[in-house]
Amino acid sequence: MEVWLPDNSARVSVGELPESVEVHLIPRNGALPPEIEAAEFLVPPFGSRRVIEALPRLSALRVVQVNSAGVDWIAPSIPEGVTLCSARGTRDTPVAEWVVGAILDSYKRLSRFRRQQEQAQWAPHMPRELAGSKALIVGHGSIGRAVEARLRPFGVEVTGVASRPRGDAHGADAADDLLPHADIVIVLLPATPQTIGLFDKQRLAKLKTGALLINAGRGAVIDTHALTAELESGRLDAALDVTDPEPLPPDSPLWSLPNVLLTPHVAGDSPDADQRIYELIGNQIRRYVEGRPLLNVVPPRGGIRNGAAFPHEKERSCR
Repeated sequence: MEVWLPDNSARVSVGELPESVEVHLIPRNGALPPEIEAAEFLVPPFGSRRVIEALPRLSALRVVQVNSAGVDWIAPSIPEGVTLCSARGTRDTPVAEWVVGAILDSYKRLSRFRRQQEQAQWAPHMPRELAGSKALIVGHGSIGRAVEARLRPFGVEVTGVASRPRGDAHGADAADDLLPHADIVIVLLPATPQTIGLFDKQRLAKLKTGALLINAGRGAVIDTHALTAELESGRLDAALDVTDPEPLPPDSPLWSLPNVLLTPHVAGDSPDADQRIYELIGNQIRRYVEGRPLLNVVPPRGGIRNGAAFPHEKERSCR
């Protein structure tokens, strides 16, 4: 069986594979080798157009295991009969830590003080306390639960919204009633037909003045024009690891707004996360060879079930 993996140093974490498995590396640059057309198990580099375009030619392909929790970037291109698996759970920790760090940065004015330091300015601003604030997690899956676990020790009151109501989260239909009461709104949603543009002008207007909007899901979930207008007015603060489009154009007003923290889609990245991903890949290969059920199998249409507006969780998109 031929397995093709990205040329990543973390691939050593795949571990020992059955003798029947022949591993090949996908080159980082240039044209794909014609031999890739014999791939039966494929791990494409995140967002690789050349690999996506090659998928119809891979006649032996049976499994595509992505190295991200989010699958929107490749799900529409998966050929019929090929199983798609996500890397759900491998990036929960770095995303959750990024969210907490972004909140603390905003509440304690750290970025603002850093800019002042660079200009040798001594200009105090009043920080805020995180204790006692109310956070709403929209997309309360495994990453949302990891965020909640890290916020509660700070004394934050956390409420979750998932696609369907359950013991630790409200259903999607409760979101609009919950938004006006949140000091912090954390968006961890995938990009699906149901979620793209979900936070439009009307929904953003439901957020209370002074609220902090965090997006570590997908940029397209939030209407960029509407968000920019809210931020330019100073009514909201934001911390964005994802934008629409990506990369953010150089002329976007978001670059220069003092109430915005921008990072270049790195919230889920860490060496430890890469190691967990390749451990998962090795486990999946062994499961496939042994005929055992694969983990994190994505249902058709990227995991959308019953037309839910808030499918499962953010299902992280990282390199």
